[in-house]
Amino acid sequence: MAVVVVESPAKAKTINKYLGSNYTVLASFGHVRDLPPKDGSVDPDADFAMKWEVASDSKKHIKAITDALAGDDELILATDPDREGEAISWHLEQALEKKLKGKKVSRVTFNAITKSAITEAMKHPRQVDGPLVEAYLARRALDYLVGFNLSPVLWRKLPGAKSAGRVQSVCLRLIVEREMEIEAFKAREYWTVTAELTTPRGQSYTARLTVLGGRKLDKFDLATETDAELAVQAVTSRDLAVKSVEAKPATRNPYPPFMTSTLQQEASRKFGMGAKACMSAAQRLYEAGYITYMRTDGIDMAPEAVMAARDEIKRRFGDRYVPSSPRMYKNKAKNAQEAHECIRPTDMSLSPERLKVADDQAKLYDLIWKRTLASQMAAAVMERTTVDVGSRDGEVELRATGQVVTFDGFLKIYDQGRDDDEGEDGARLPQIMQGEPAQKNQITPEQHFTQPPPRYTEATLVKRMEELGIGRPSTYASILTTIVDRGYVRKDKNRLIPEDTGRLVTAFLSNYFRRYVEYDFTADLEEQLDDISAGDRDYKEVLARFWRDFSAALGETADLRIGEVLDKIDEVLGPHLYPPRPDGSDPRECPVCHSGRLHLKTARSGGAFIGCGNYPECRYTRPLSAPGGEEASALDGKVLGHDEGQAVTLRIGRFGPYVQKGEASEEVPKPPRSSLPKGWSPESIDLERALQLLSLPRQIGPHPQDGEPVETNLGRFGPYVKWGKTYANLPDAEEVFTIGMNRAVELLAQKLARGPGRGAAAQPLKTLGEHPDGGEITVMPGRYGPYVKWGKVNATLPKDVEPEAVTLELALPLIEAKASKGGKKPAKKPAPKAKAAKDGAEKPAKKPAAKKAAAKPAAKKPAAKKAPAKKAAPDGDVVED
Repeated sequence: MAVVVVESPAKAKTINKYLGSNYTVLASFGHVRDLPPKDGSVDPDADFAMKWEVASDSKKHIKAITDALAGDDELILATDPDREGEAISWHLEQALEKKLKGKKVSRVTFNAITKSAITEAMKHPRQVDGPLVEAYLARRALDYLVGFNLSPVLWRKLPGAKSAGRVQSVCLRLIVEREMEIEAFKAREYWTVTAELTTPRGQSYTARLTVLGGRKLDKFDLATETDAELAVQAVTSRDLAVKSVEAKPATRNPYPPFMTSTLQQEASRKFGMGAKACMSAAQRLYEAGYITYMRTDGIDMAPEAVMAARDEIKRRFGDRYVPSSPRMYKNKAKNAQEAHECIRPTDMSLSPERLKVADDQAKLYDLIWKRTLASQMAAAVMERTTVDVGSRDGEVELRATGQVVTFDGFLKIYDQGRDDDEGEDGARLPQIMQGEPAQKNQITPEQHFTQPPPRYTEATLVKRMEELGIGRPSTYASILTTIVDRGYVRKDKNRLIPEDTGRLVTAFLSNYFRRYVEYDFTADLEEQLDDISAGDRDYKEVLARFWRDFSAALGETADLRIGEVLDKIDEVLGPHLYPPRPDGSDPRECPVCHSGRLHLKTARSGGAFIGCGNYPECRYTRPLSAPGGEEASALDGKVLGHDEGQAVTLRIGRFGPYVQKGEASEEVPKPPRSSLPKGWSPESIDLERALQLLSLPRQIGPHPQDGEPVETNLGRFGPYVKWGKTYANLPDAEEVFTIGMNRAVELLAQKLARGPGRGAAAQPLKTLGEHPDGGEITVMPGRYGPYVKWGKVNATLPKDVEPEAVTLELALPLIEAKASKGGKKPAKKPAPKAKAAKDGAEKPAKKPAAKKAAAKPAAKKPAAKKAPAKKAAPDGDVVED
């Protein structure tokens, strides 16, 4: 039997079903080797030698493959058909090198997990693609060299910054620059005039003024309300008639089938689904055999799939919806080795309603199925009508536009979502005849203001990155996830908004490493990587050229002082940090002492804030983005009233506004304070509100179940109600002061029913039995999904495994893998210990303990050596691309 290796157990299960008993199908569980997250893993001085190590949790997977090969003479590497899949196969070949002597090793790829695709692939084995692997090595080395050399510079020169990445930082720059465009935007007023007109047959339609005074109107010609009123009078005072009616037939062709980037964009537009969630759902559909491979930059479709789609269209909708010849879409990929077929269903007749999968997968499959069929359907046919209505003297003219769909074609099942800058089709018009009068019903002037460019959504950002040639299909999701996880960007109503830390990082990189966040430079590097995978470039030459210039740029920052960096960023971000004040005064003037100037400063805990240059005489501070702006900052120190002889004041600190009772002194170093909850503006705070905040936590009363106190308070994550160790969030801060016992008990009960919060006791979903080394194994509910628990070892269940289906046999390997990964040794079996006691062998039992104690000094020595390396190395997932 041949041993077939794929990435995931779900994929292995599906493939095993098609290959049968002549093959042993095993999963590698992704990459089996990786670069250790420390200095020296890529050595530029040794011709960019890369030190790979087998991950601890991958050793058992390699052992399983090795054991299977002991009785078989053939290894078939069947990982995904892209650069990453080729790399996994290469790593497996390298890791198993000693075990593969005398054995046949081959590589097969298939674009869909179907019986026909797999059977066909097995007939055409090949060797691992060297250029494709070299492109992977080059990308991996580049990302490592940038992440592990640039991130430490950020830590030293810009406190609070977390990491930088070759593509991550360029993506962040796009978002920051868009926000700066929005902030610098000055709205411009303009007016339009529309008229509701009626035909002699009593049908109404709307037309917009396009000609005034015999001259065609431009967008800003009606600049004021006065201009608009004069235009209204000009239209009102004249009789109108239809001057021309022009109807033009038009066709609208379908969209091409999905590739990775367009699937992510459409899933974001239609479902608000992030790139990561989209790819996760697509991965599960692919592994189950429902769709073709989901990481692709190709839009062409296999001939047999085209014919299957045409047959399904004919069966469902009739001959009229099938074009005379198949539609062929040109593949836009520059490199054919990395271009695959589009993302499509493997079975065109499998309609979405027949698919039994999770909700997110069902929605995504529905989208893919409809888009694929639509791409092979007939064009939509419509009639676009333009009606010009004017006065006899030619002084005023209005235009009405609309369209009628005469044949829906592909629109019968699918129409693409729209981005912010895409216009809408015109409305349907009634029957209008040339020369007939147009009766005026209502003439309306309408005020408008030009709008700033919209913030990016994940869809529009992926679209822009694709236009610029930044990143590749497999990288978009991880890039977007990284910049959000790092706290550089936040998502609000699906819009991407840069945080202050993200602005600081972008300002730093744009000033000191400008070339490496330039769009053209990053896109050119991507093209060089494509050339490597095509066999047209030597990957080490590309690395050497990059490293020569990049290491020089790193050297230029060695002598930079933090103060110098902050002054430069303070200058660059000045328009954002110090916006113009309504009274025209200096925006850098301290609003408290009025003599000091505001500057960017660093906090001991990391990060930055705005502070007065007269410190310590003036202690005014505010966050980079002051809540409520400068007006709120000016309220710092406002006395709201007195309570028990002490002043209650409103303060604006670096973490936002808060109220305080009294002043700090030696006797009371920390006077009572309370932050304002989210949504409470500093201007609205009075003494009563302040005393409410200072009185927290609020006692509601004893819980009816055990008499323990139930109380409310404001916490780091918002308002909450607390009972013992159980916390339940409150939707509104006002409830902290008004909630009663009945409502509190209800919320706490709901929280316990959902699963444990921090400190709450969770109940097992299932008890599996005893571990061979002692101790009960259970399946537990968790915040991030169900997991298997044994003592202190918690092992997450694979996504495709339901808690009810977990058995002791399935749980034991998961526990072993987690224990070895976390360095936790399984507890020693109690049986030998009991035997030792029975035999009276007490001395030998103590010996290992003595050895362990003696070994303690030796254990400390390596830890001391590793400390400097730890300081210089960023998180392992810095190199995200």
